Amino acid sequence: MAKAPVLTPQADDFPRWYQDLITKAELADNGPVRGTMVIRPYGYGLWERMQQEMDARIKSAGAQNAYFPLFIPQSYLTREAEHVEGFAPELAVVTHGGGKELEEPVVVRPTSETIINEYFSKWVQSYRDLPLLINQWANVVRWEMRPRIFLRTSEFLWQEGHTAHATYEDARDYAARIHRDVYADFMVNVLGIDVVLGRKTPRERFAGAINTLTLEGMMRDGKALQMGTSHELGQNFAKAFDTQYLSRDGGRELVWQTSWGVSTRMVGGLIMSHGDDNGLRVPPRLAHVQAVVLAIKGDDAVLAQVREVGDRLAAAGVRVQVDDRTDVPFGRRAVDWELKGVPVRVEIGPRDLENGTAMLVRRIAGGKEPVRAEALAELLPKVLEEDQALLLRESRERREAATSDVRTVEEAAEVATSGGWARIPWAELGPEGEARLAEQAVSVRCLVAEDGSVPASDDAPGTVALAARSY
Repeated sequence: MAKAPVLTPQADDFPRWYQDLITKAELADNGPVRGTMVIRPYGYGLWERMQQEMDARIKSAGAQNAYFPLFIPQSYLTREAEHVEGFAPELAVVTHGGGKELEEPVVVRPTSETIINEYFSKWVQSYRDLPLLINQWANVVRWEMRPRIFLRTSEFLWQEGHTAHATYEDARDYAARIHRDVYADFMVNVLGIDVVLGRKTPRERFAGAINTLTLEGMMRDGKALQMGTSHELGQNFAKAFDTQYLSRDGGRELVWQTSWGVSTRMVGGLIMSHGDDNGLRVPPRLAHVQAVVLAIKGDDAVLAQVREVGDRLAAAGVRVQVDDRTDVPFGRRAVDWELKGVPVRVEIGPRDLENGTAMLVRRIAGGKEPVRAEALAELLPKVLEEDQALLLRESRERREAATSDVRTVEEAAEVATSGGWARIPWAELGPEGEARLAEQAVSVRCLVAEDGSVPASDDAPGTVALAARSY
């Protein structure tokens, strides 16, 4: 009788595979309130690495971290009509506190444009105060009707950037810089996901924005996942909150603004982009554990060698963990690390010790081979970079193979419902065709130029729509 697989195979039931992996790789669990999640230490370690990489890029773009309150007066949201209308179904509202009814209900932060603009209007007085570039790492609450861990939860973690500029051009260019130099650079070069950079259609645009730039990744089931967005807010919030500055010529001007964010949804994207039937595969540049050194047996000499190899790898700059839990069967530990997707396992037992070798097991490329123990510190950094490149190449090739050029709404819907992406000229699809696709649960993920760049406007010549089913 064949042994039952550890995970439901992707080909049998992709959503079940996803849930199995989250549970068995000990990434997260459901919270006590519907739609919330508990992120377990290994899953949180992935998020911490994402934070570190993103935070460095955000600061390189000139933004500084700050923090704003979780509770927002309800009246703040009503100042920008389009914004509150866009978020109204998702709001969590507090009406009582300290045993008494509040004089004014407060909203649990769904996003911070309104409260940050309240303070921007105080802090910005002159052109000398601009640009004002602020980022915060926080949690937000958006009441989710169809929750799925990491992808759609009522509470999630993220960063949200908010900026104020003297001119439209400066705000536009900064939103594009975040989109390209912060988000795309991180997702391609660290997450190993070959995202498409594009422009959202008016239908899909962030509530209150005049333009939304997006990064879309193809998951292994062919669906799209919006990995992050950068918005040009124009002067909509500046008008609502009267955020003005004294210009160089002495006049009073409204600021131009941006906002941008990525969230723990990226953990879900990581799982669905790189995971296979054996578990997660973590890109080496992201992994908080790049290599695990396992003792096969509890022999004192073996344990000493395992710890020495771990020290040498750490000194070589490898993020390493030593697994010397020989009271747990070796096979179980090996399967657990495979599920967690650690890029490299180094396995050492009595025979390896006798031969001066270790068994090198590669999670991403696959395969195992004995290598000289003394060569590991020099070899592993090269192996990790090879595997990082492999994941990105697989991501790109998978998307290209599953993307088809079509000419009609019907063809686009057929491609999307069969698990691919459709490229269709925006001039031929248009808002009417987009609405027809939406009736079949297919959305225009973004608009791109024929050369793959981001179009300067919704109706730029040669603009192509990418249509797909999405998460």
